Amino acid sequence: MQTDRQRRSFLLGMAGLWLATPVLARTRLDRTPAQIAGPFYPDDLPLDDDNDLTVVRGRNAHAKGNVSDVSGRILDVNGQPLAHVRVEIWQCDANGRYHHPRDHGGPLDPNFQGFGHTRTDAQGRYRFRTIRPVPYPGRTPHIHFAVFPEWEPRFTTQLYVAGEPRNASDFLFNSIPATRRHLVLAEFKQVPDGSALAASFDIVLGSADGTPRG
Repeated sequence: MQTDRQRRSFLLGMAGLWLATPVLARTRLDRTPAQIAGPFYPDDLPLDDDNDLTVVRGRNAHAKGNVSDVSGRILDVNGQPLAHVRVEIWQCDANGRYHHPRDHGGPLDPNFQGFGHTRTDAQGRYRFRTIRPVPYPGRTPHIHFAVFPEWEPRFTTQLYVAGEPRNASDFLFNSIPATRRHLVLAEFKQVPDGSALAASFDIVLGSADGTPRG
């Protein structure tokens, strides 16, 4: 009799596990789509590469463009924050020019840093002060992101501006399946005091247990 009760308890427990498994699967976060780094990742990282791209060390003026605070979290697919992870961004300046020797576009804004990095805090949070991205010849406005988790190679993606009409004709944005494009979009909204814009962008990677990245 004891054996039968133990068997029934085991079967009920397994049934509960089977029922719970689909629910747990649905709670997993959608992975951020990966994108190419592009041709203008720095050949040599600049000495001034902090997380404020609107001020260049040794210069008094500020960068042209709409100052924007871009912040968010770096998470794994289980929603766990990734602490102390290096995060990099790079983008063209307000003139549509990358600070890179192979970009010979418009005039260079010497007061824009062009590249920056930070590390996430214990809650996986990061923050950059930069400018609202502007169009680059042949591209819609975007900011390049790179994340360096300990268990896998560098992950790169691009952040796009929600509601930007040029997104519809951008080849890299449209290379992402339509159902996943919202994962790389952020609204750039005016902060209450009117001093800057703000955008929130979470990046979801695979997990250290081997769950593949997006």
